[in-house]
Amino acid sequence: QVQLVESGGGVVQVGSSLRASCTASGRTFSNNNMAWFRQVPGKEREFVAGFIWNSGSTYYADSVKGRFTISRDNAANTLYLQMNNLKPEDTAVYYCAAQPPYNSAYRYSDNRRYNYWGQGTQVTVSS
Repeated sequence: QVQLVESGGGVVQVGSSLRASCTASGRTFSNNNMAWFRQVPGKEREFVAGFIWNSGSTYYADSVKGRFTISRDNAANTLYLQMNNLKPEDTAVYYCAAQPPYNSAYRYSDNRRYNYWGQGTQVTVSS
């Protein structure tokens, strides 16, 4: 059974840092584009950061560019999201997602392109 399991969320103060992790089990995701999305109640799930499997290219939403860094460790089958200088508007449930294998980078921010999802980890930034 394929599973993505996030961890590393929490409650922090403005300006703090967190590192979210997403560990995959059941198969390897080294040939899959992967991404982080986030969602707050009443709003659509939004793209945060993406990692393209073959080029290693990374993409970020404008709202997190320069503060967040996505990375992956294929040997550990784990995706990371380093979040620095956190702001109250970063408060959300963060989800890890993976596309089917061997996809191009086309529409990397479209959540409909992802068919594997984790259960989410809550990040709360208090002012």
